[in-house]
Amino acid sequence: MARKVHPPVEVRRSPRRRATVAAYEERGRVVVMIPDAFSEKEEREWIDHMLARLQKREARDGRASDTALRDRAVRLARRYYPDHPECATPKSVRWVDNQHRRWGSCTPSDGSIRLSRRLTMMPSWVIDYVLLHELAHLVHHDHSRPFWDMVGRYNKAERARGYLEGIADAEASDPR
Repeated sequence: MARKVHPPVEVRRSPRRRATVAAYEERGRVVVMIPDAFSEKEEREWIDHMLARLQKREARDGRASDTALRDRAVRLARRYYPDHPECATPKSVRWVDNQHRRWGSCTPSDGSIRLSRRLTMMPSWVIDYVLLHELAHLVHHDHSRPFWDMVGRYNKAERARGYLEGIADAEASDPR
């Protein structure tokens, strides 16, 4: 069985980090944060462990497939926007690799929605928010008050916006 090829791995050591290890995807690479005191052997073991965890999460959530993403969008539209059946019939919903400054985009005229693949390592409630945001553009093409009222039906909308703003701020301050 072929093993999934992961993006490049960047290890970030921290003298303040004592025992915890974390990993997430950022700008096309997996960032693994480890305590500075870890040996090279421990580092390699934890990289393998965290890559396996990320891969399991992707498989569990069905995040890798455009078909699964479209199905997810349709389920969300039916749940949160039952009064707008057009939201449950987008022409396409897919992951893209060329959105580095946006989390998602929508072309209302052809019903296509694109989500940045950077989202795949984020919590599912954040992905749901971005999908609902883009689905709402099928009804309201701008960011008007009615648009935000529609997006606000999702109970984690403000939390997800804050999460994404925090990620964007962190990326903006990264000197790389």
